[in-house]
This record gives sequence, C-alpha cells and structure tokens, in this order.
Amino acid sequence: MKKLLTKISIVAASALVIVGCEAVDPTDVVNPNLSEDALVGQPNSSKSWLNGLERQLAITANNNLIVAEIASDNYVNTQTFFNQFVDGLNIDWQDDDVDDSQFHIARIREMALFGLSEIGPNDPNYDATVQAEFEFFAGLSHLWAAMYYRNLPGSAAGPVLSRDAHLDAAINYFNSSNTTSENTSAKAGMMRAYYLKGDATNAVAMADAVIAADAEFLRTIKFDPQNSRGNSNSLDYTVNSLQDALYDRGSFDDLQPLPKLDFLDPKFAVISANEDSEIPLLKVEEAHLIKAEAANAAGNDPGALLALTDLFTVVSNRPVRSLNDATEDRTERNPGSRPDSTDITVDGRAGLVLYRQGGNVNVPTVSGTSYDLAMVTGITGDAMLEAIYNIRQEVFIGEGMRMMDMGITLVVSQNEQLLNSNVTTADTEPVIPGYLQAIASEIDAITYDDVARTCTINHNISNLIVQNKATADVCPFH
Repeated sequence: MKKLLTKISIVAASALVIVGCEAVDPTDVVNPNLSEDALVGQPNSSKSWLNGLERQLAITANNNLIVAEIASDNYVNTQTFFNQFVDGLNIDWQDDDVDDSQFHIARIREMALFGLSEIGPNDPNYDATVQAEFEFFAGLSHLWAAMYYRNLPGSAAGPVLSRDAHLDAAINYFNSSNTTSENTSAKAGMMRAYYLKGDATNAVAMADAVIAADAEFLRTIKFDPQNSRGNSNSLDYTVNSLQDALYDRGSFDDLQPLPKLDFLDPKFAVISANEDSEIPLLKVEEAHLIKAEAANAAGNDPGALLALTDLFTVVSNRPVRSLNDATEDRTERNPGSRPDSTDITVDGRAGLVLYRQGGNVNVPTVSGTSYDLAMVTGITGDAMLEAIYNIRQEVFIGEGMRMMDMGITLVVSQNEQLLNSNVTTADTEPVIPGYLQAIASEIDAITYDDVARTCTINHNISNLIVQNKATADVCPFH
C-alpha cells in the first residue's frame, strides 16, 4: 500500500509542478509514469517535490472542505452535484466523498514522509527551509485527520489512531518543522493542535508566538485552474471546487449559506480564467480567538474582551472584494424560500443579508464578522462564549472549521477497511454528538416569512454548543 501511494504521489507531484530554471528538467522524461529514479537524487528535486505537495494540498482541500461545510450549519446543499448525505449528518462509510477525504489526507502524509526519507536526503541542494516544509505537511496531515475524524489510520495499512494520537503526531512534526527552520505556519499548526487537545496553556503560548511572529499572518491554499486535469473526482483536479460550489456554478445555487452568514458569501469567487481564489489554511485570527476562549474558560472575561478587540483590528484590515453576484438569486429553485434583500432581518438583526440584483456586492475574502466591540462589551460567561463561537463561525466560513467546532466527525471508509486489517467495524460507524442527534436533519433549517421580511434560524447551533460545553464533543477548554 505504501509503495502504491508513493508511486501515485510521484506522478502527481511531477506531472504539473511549476518548473523553474533550478527544477528537474522534465524533457528527459519519455514515460509519463515518472519513475523514482528520474526524480530521486536529482539536483533541486526537493523543491519540485515541495511544489507537488502544495498541489496535493489543493486537491486534499477540494476533497475535504466542501464536505465539511455541507455537514456544518454553514451551508445547505440544494442540488445533487455535491454530497447529498452529510447535510443531514448521514455519515456513511460507503460514501465516496468520505473515502476520498481520508485518501487525500493520507496522500499528503505519504508524500511528506517520502520527501523526508528519500527526496530530500538525496538532493545535493536540499536545505533546512524545504525540510521544515516537509515536516509541516506531515504535521498537517495528522492535524486534518484529527479535525475531521474520530479515529483514522496514521500510516499505510497501519493501526487506527485516536484523535489524540493524531494530535500528538501533528505537534511532534510541527515542532520538528519549527526547530529545523523557524516558521509561523508550524507555530500556527501547533496552536490548533493544542487547542483541540484542550491544552489551554500551550495553545495560548503558541497563539502568542504566532501573533509575535506576524501580526497579519496568513497562509493560504493555492489552486491552479490552468493546469488542472480531469473532473472533481480525479487525482489531479486543482480547480477551487468550493469556489465552484459557491460562485462559478451561478444560477444552480448549489450551496446556500445560513441567512445570518449571507453577507460573507461567496468568500471565494473567480479571479480570472487562469486564477482561482485562494483559501485560508492558517491565519492569525485563530490565535486571537483561542486566546479569547481560553480567557473565558478561566473566568477572565476582560481578557476575552481584550483578545476580541485585537481580533476586530485584524479583521478590519483584511481585504474586501467587490463582485457581481447577480446570477445568485437565493430563490431561483424555490421562489420566496430564502432571504435575498437588505431589508430582511435574521433573528431580529438587520444588515446580514445582501441584495445581489442592484450591482456589485462587497464580500470579505479572508475574514469578516458582523460583531464589533460594542456587541461584546459587558457580556460575560456563557454569553461571551456564545459570541466567540458565532464570531468563529463568521471568521472561518468556507474553511472547514465549523464542522470541527460542532464536534462532527467522519468515519473510516469501506475501502480502508477492506485494505487494512486493523480497521474494526466500530471504526466505520458514525458517532453523532448527542446534542445534534434529534435535529440532525435540520441543523441549517430556517423559517422565512417573505411578506413580513423576517427570517428565524430554527436552531441556534452556537448556543447548543455552549449548552453542551462540558461534553467531550465541543468547547475543548471546558
């Protein structure tokens, strides 16, 4: 299995790398199924392999972020082009999307490890910066495994690892990356891993380190529509699939945002025929939100307020894009069914819904929020925690984070079980958080009155998260 993954990775990494004057010369390759010997030991092969890892990151994002966004309350899927099951929390081990999700997480891991064990050591021009990136990607694979899975194998045909075991592996790789060549990405990776482990002390320490290193830190996932091959299910599809779902398919209206998030959609839209929007992978906003949540958990709401004040400053300086979204009617498939104008209130709040037929709309491309300092001043305890989770939902929309915040996890797939004797039946069975079980089919349901111009979110998921903060599913610091 490992050999198979390695061979596949070589083809993927080498087929469409951005080849510069220092990279391996592809004109010597006759057979399109590039062999290891044609790459291992070549000068600057490690840089080409790193380009391949960045490309695989885009493919892995395509195979995880859409599923994560649909499974959460961020978006409802109104059509059949994208996953039709996870919207109702029907997590199925035979679902192709679930299988693709974990396959590509494993693919990043195997590529990173092959870079560390074979490509790098045999490249005469291998350096610490590239090694640190290989270690970062190894950590990222384990981090994503922990974000999206309760249990998942951590090696090819290897033992099934718990979420905590994946987080420990991620921390070890990120720490190695930062030791090899200090970098903010590794610090941010450790920060999130410690957060998910519920280790407030180390999470806050890493959050402070990220902020100190780069007060505007942002690492993104880059896509390559010009050189993409195949369709969205292929191993070499590097178009931004989430952008496709939110914007490019236009009047199909596939993914509809929860109305209170309407003003943040579409976060990703086409830039040109040769350029898709980038998706944030890690950003400094997370550091401020972790500090706020840790302070709240410790009973220090003034400290939480201070962290949110710093967050609002960062968000206010992030770019906002003006774009034409007139083909997105919100109601095309079912007229009058969804809010589509600025005069509509959502849970009594105005200004959350955009009118898209009157010209360009302005949408944040990195982070946005409807909250300001006045809205969080004077609130404490659970009210502050609910505000933090509402802000997290807004800031991270489209980035696959809300599913994690809700405690929803996927299962080991049927294909993995057939190939890996370590997988048990229990690993393939979904475990839906208790607080969501009764409302699984309606977590993003709304009640909309087109005449009264009011919309109500049927279930306040952030409030339910806070109500269940003492459970193992949510709120890591409680």
